[in-house]
Formats: sequence, structure tokens, C-alpha cells
Amino acid sequence: MGEGGLDGRLVSAVRAGDAEAVRALLEGGASPDAVDSDGLPTLCSAVAAYDVPVAEALMRGGADPDRALPDGTTPLWRAVDGGSPAVFSAVLGDEPRLRLPEAVREQLLALARGWYETGAAEQLRRRTGAPGPAVTVLVQDGAHAWESVEQVSLGGLVTRSGHGAILTSLEWAFRILTPVDELISRAAEQPDEDHVTWWEVCSTLCERRSDETWSAVVAHRHHPEPAHRRTVARYLWMRGVTDCASSYATKESEILAVWAAEESDSTVLANVLNAFTEFEHPGHEALGLRYVGHPDPRVRREVPDALSGNAGPLTRAARAALLSLTHDPDATVRINACRAGRADTDLLPRITQTLLLLAEDPDADLRGAAATELAASWDRSPAVADTLWALLDEDDHIIRLEAAYGLARRDDPRTARAIDRADPFGGQFEHDHRANALLDWKWRKANPRAE
Repeated sequence: MGEGGLDGRLVSAVRAGDAEAVRALLEGGASPDAVDSDGLPTLCSAVAAYDVPVAEALMRGGADPDRALPDGTTPLWRAVDGGSPAVFSAVLGDEPRLRLPEAVREQLLALARGWYETGAAEQLRRRTGAPGPAVTVLVQDGAHAWESVEQVSLGGLVTRSGHGAILTSLEWAFRILTPVDELISRAAEQPDEDHVTWWEVCSTLCERRSDETWSAVVAHRHHPEPAHRRTVARYLWMRGVTDCASSYATKESEILAVWAAEESDSTVLANVLNAFTEFEHPGHEALGLRYVGHPDPRVRREVPDALSGNAGPLTRAARAALLSLTHDPDATVRINACRAGRADTDLLPRITQTLLLLAEDPDADLRGAAATELAASWDRSPAVADTLWALLDEDDHIIRLEAAYGLARRDDPRTARAIDRADPFGGQFEHDHRANALLDWKWRKANPRAE
């Protein structure tokens, strides 16, 4: 088949959102800058569809994000305009500060800043002249379920309201050191901590490793607005996850310990405890015991990790507290308590009872969490195995995978049938520890003499 045929198939694969086919066609010789019937490169189609996997595949295949389009824009310009931080990140390309002329960098910054300061709905209204309210829905932006953004439609145009995150990312890509106070205000403007702007602001602040940035961020823990304090807690949590061995780690853990004892806002306190448990600190158990009876379940959800955070076996007080939390009225608290106490043999019978009940909960997320804990449990009783088998009836693929994995860990005689029902060997599970364990189980059964 000639080049034109390959390019036509690539255009069709991009429109269909088939990232795997896009990669295969690019490897087979299709042009990454193939144009569609409108004369636009396929990268623009991926950007317009908010199709991150396809945009990534095209960029890896050599697509040009700076290609001049008939209307004077570029694919990168359109990615900024579209308001999706995930799409923008996929299309940004290497070394944008060195690659793009200063005038182009200023245009992109002005575009992102204009959307951010005006607001998505108002900007669409100005562009279309359409009256009436915009239609807004919350959507996932990118690979992670916790990264959310509003998608706004008005007058036949659609955008996403992630321009604050895009502006933050552009500034850092161009090595513009936006004042810390301004960045934290961007995050604090968003009531939802899962909004993409929160993640981008905290990520950028973590990348800025100077003493000045660190001190300016941490100073906001005394800010009168809880949203500012939540941003600091998220920043410290992110540092604990990604850089807990840094020279700041001891100081950060001490700050969080003092802060947790003083914080009066329940939402902020939950965030502070969540960050605190990412660091090593001898005061984990004491803080956990302090808040085990807190009236806000969001705070209690963080207590189990604190109680089990110190090295070594649980103390009698921590064990008693975890036992009480397995009876908590909040189901997430119960799940977290089971997870934190899973290695304690004295707690195991009660934990198993709690998980068996949660495995029958009407909430699929709770059933999934229970499946994960039961699969990993050291309880080898028939009741656990039978519950894992029953969970193979779930519609959720991940729950079925956990159930099959749990049966394989027990070498249950139903494991082969469980694997067939879980269907664990698709591309999305290529590097999944559960799928790998099931492959190992099948190999051992097929090669008994090799063990």
C-alpha cells in the first residue's frame, strides 16, 4: 500500500481514537503530519477531540506541534486554547523555551492568561455572541481519575477550564518564576482539590527547589483562608510522596506534626494528616490516637495510616484504636483500618469480618476496595475464598482481576476458571502485578517439574 493509503488510514485511526492503530501506522511509515480532508494535520484532530493517547502517539511519531495552520494558529496554540492540561502537556514538545521564539512564547502566555482571567464561559460568550448560560460538566482530564476539570459548551464551541493549570505549566516551561503567592491563589480559587489547577500548581512548586520557594509556600500554612492552607498541605504531601529523603524532610515532618495538633479546620486537618503520614516521624501514633474519635470522618480516614506508621508491630493502644475503627460508621474509615491492620494477627479475624460485609456493599467502589484487601489477606478460610469467587460476577474488570489474583494466591482449585472470567491479559494489564501473578500461576501448573 502506498504512502497515501497509509496516511488515509492514519487519519481514520485518529478520528476513531485508536491510539494503538495510530502507533502501528506511524511505525509502518505513515506521516505524523498527515492532513485530513479539511487540510489540517491529524494532531489538530486529536487536540479537538481531547484525545490524549492519540496526541501522545502522534507526538512520539514526530508530529510537529508548531506547524503553521491556514488560520495562523498551530496545533500547540489550539491545545492551549482548548483548556485541557493533559492535551496541552501531550502536545507541548521538547525544550519549548529554546524551541519557540520569544514572540510565540508571549502569544501562548497571553492566550492562556486571557482565558484564565476572563473565565471559560465568558470567553466563549465573547467569541460566539451566544446568549444564555453555558452548559458545564465535570470531566476527567488525563489518565488519573482524580484530575478533573469543567468542560464548557456555548454557541457551538467547547472548551475546558484548565487554563490556570496550562498558564502555570507554560510559565514553568519558559522558566518564568511566578510569585508563590500568585500560584497558591490560583489553586485556592478552585473549591475542588482534584481540579487540575491544584495539581499543576503543587507540582510546579515542587519542581522549584529553591529555599526561597519552599519558605514562601510553607509560610501559607498560617494564612487565614483554609484553601491556602490546604494548598500547602497538598504541596507537602506531594513532596513526601516524591522526595521524602530530601534535606527538608525532617523539618517538614516536624512542621506537619505541630500543624496537625493546632489546625481547627477539619478539611485542612485531614489534608495535613494525609501529608504527615508520608514522612517518617516518631509522633505518628500519638497523633493518630488524638484524632481516632474526631467527629469528621475525613479526619478519621487518615487515622489508620498514622496508627500503623511507625516501624515495628502495633502497640496495644494502636491495636485497640484500629479495632474500634473497624466498627466506624464511615465505610472508608473501616476499609482504611483493615488495610492498616492487615499484618496484625490479633486483628485479622475482626478485619476479615469487616471486609466480608463490605464485599456485599451496594457501593461498587467499596466492593472493589474490599476485594483488594481480601485478595492480599493472610486469611485462608473458605469464607474468604468463596467471597472472592462471588466477586468474579462483578461488571468491574479490576474487581474481577483482584478476585482471581486472591484465589491464585491461595492456589484455590477454582483459579483456572477465575482467570478465564477475569480476562487479565489485555494490553492495559501488561505490567500489572496481579496479571503477572496469574501468568506465573498458569506457568507453574503447566510446568510442575520446574518448581
